[in-house]
Amino acid sequence: MKILVVGSGGREHALAWKLAQSERVQTVFVAPGNGGTALDRNLKDINLSDPAALADFALQEHIAITVVGPEVPLAAGIVNLFRERGLKIFGPTKEAAQLESSKDFAKSFMQRHHIPTAQYQTFSDLKAAHAYLDTHGAPIVIKADGLAAGKGVVVAMNIAEAHAAVDMMLSDNKLGDAGARVVIEEFLSGEEASFIVMVDGKNILPLATSQDHKRLLDHDLGPNTGGMGAYSPAPIVTPELHARVMREIIQPTVQGMAKDGIVFTGFLYAGLMIDEHGNPKTLEFNCRMGDPETQPIMARLKTDLVNVMEHAVNGTLDSIALEWDRRTAMGVVMAAAGYPDAPVKGANITGIPHDTSDCITFHAGTSLNGGQLSVSGGRVLCVVGLGDTVKSAQKHAYDVVEQIQFEGAQFRKDIGWRALNRKH
Repeated sequence: MKILVVGSGGREHALAWKLAQSERVQTVFVAPGNGGTALDRNLKDINLSDPAALADFALQEHIAITVVGPEVPLAAGIVNLFRERGLKIFGPTKEAAQLESSKDFAKSFMQRHHIPTAQYQTFSDLKAAHAYLDTHGAPIVIKADGLAAGKGVVVAMNIAEAHAAVDMMLSDNKLGDAGARVVIEEFLSGEEASFIVMVDGKNILPLATSQDHKRLLDHDLGPNTGGMGAYSPAPIVTPELHARVMREIIQPTVQGMAKDGIVFTGFLYAGLMIDEHGNPKTLEFNCRMGDPETQPIMARLKTDLVNVMEHAVNGTLDSIALEWDRRTAMGVVMAAAGYPDAPVKGANITGIPHDTSDCITFHAGTSLNGGQLSVSGGRVLCVVGLGDTVKSAQKHAYDVVEQIQFEGAQFRKDIGWRALNRKH
């Protein structure tokens, strides 16, 4: 059979890499792909991104299943379009993707269905937003309502930062339409975890737990990014907490969407904040796999992903169980100079070793021109090490990171520090 993966990032490379391992697959197409997918003999890049052109391609090539990686085509309704044309696709409809494409939609949904989250208010009026900040003080969180490629959240630790964030979004229009409305919410402290499940409209299949590192610099300092590294499993998600998140957050979300007349299918990602007493609250929803969480999760998945996707599009996720590599997987992101504000593109990349059983390099912002690999985006690579302990997974990843060269490369040296510090 033939499979199509839509997207060009590290998440899509990891999904395509895993799908291509199935004996049942003839070709995995990636649209538009990146330097890593271009180099992989088991994958085939196609230079298409328009949803209608992709649907034409899927019909013409008799694509069995399409898997959508990024949020933008989901918010634009690619799933609706494919289904109207009788094509099997895994992802949420445009209506369901509002859980991610509108922060205000997600917050009012959570409030309505009693899903634990931070207190909030939504503003499109500049004066009213500033007045609210003066009343509530800092720390406080300001979020652009729409999609802003991971750059729409400011965690303001003082009031000046908070006012500047509101000005940047509402008056300077730095985020365009995405920031035409802002959600201001209470600051939650604790430890974050990524809780990702697959949903077929009714049945829910949880994936392995993971934890992302959002800040650019070591010790969780510096600006927020799309994610500088992740590991799986996340020790903070104990079996008890896992059951509680399913019961209090995931199941009420899937049931609540159905009650609101929107059937949810696709990956559902709840970004959680777990307080010192072990209580989880929902920071945000994504309607797709996380990036860079996908890379370590796919590195650990032993079950044939094509079989899983088949159950997902046929509404039978309750009849499959997932098998995981018992090792820890640790993904370290290598980013371009100037990331996240102004990534410098064009630098040549050298020194990527061949993948081994304990280290895989996934590409994101790379392109291949005449055999030369170069930097084409902010997050360039994600090197995933696997090991019996967090420490050995970390060592395998960093040993490879040290071999890879490109001008101005940035990476954190402490990915996995929370897991290492946890008392087992």
